[in-house]
Amino acid sequence: MKAPTAMSKYAVALSLLAIQTLAQAGNPPALDVSKLNETSVQMVDQSRAGVAGKTFEAGTIINATTQKLCATIQNYADYPSFMPNTAKASASKQGDDATLVEMTLHLPLGKVKKYRLKMSPSLRAGSCSLTWKLVPWEGLKPDETILDTVGYWELTPLAGNANKTIVKYHVFTDPGPVPLGFGWIVDSLSKDSIPKMLDALRSKVR
Repeated sequence: MKAPTAMSKYAVALSLLAIQTLAQAGNPPALDVSKLNETSVQMVDQSRAGVAGKTFEAGTIINATTQKLCATIQNYADYPSFMPNTAKASASKQGDDATLVEMTLHLPLGKVKKYRLKMSPSLRAGSCSLTWKLVPWEGLKPDETILDTVGYWELTPLAGNANKTIVKYHVFTDPGPVPLGFGWIVDSLSKDSIPKMLDALRSKVR
């Protein structure tokens, strides 16, 4: 058997790199809950190449009970007090225990975005979750709203200390077509605002 040539070794290396890249694309990085603490926010970018929009997962530990935090994130009208860029949030109950929330965001340079979310809470075994998805808001022009967003909150008591809560926040946001020079809108709606939001929530329930 002939010894592998330098070129064949190079080809093998490229193949292994391609396999590794595909594996990473199929399995986005997960949030390492074991590294969460009470003083900072950990965040991972789970966005996929070739897919419009951005996906982020973030987490932290907050010194408050799960019950208190659950009540806070379900007080939708109070979202402007801890959610960056949120100027107004109005809520109306739906027949399936869900709530329809109309959000108005004031972004830099005078940009305003509006959208509706269907919020669905769930309680189980001491933990609390809140999922949302975008629902149509008739009458808004494409540049007045966003194309899509979906995500969830997941709140779980810290093992050994029920007065502290592990907070996970997962969000996908696609703002739709973005004019040239306004790429920052994508980050303002997700990447830049998530750590600020979780830190503001931490201060709010202190």
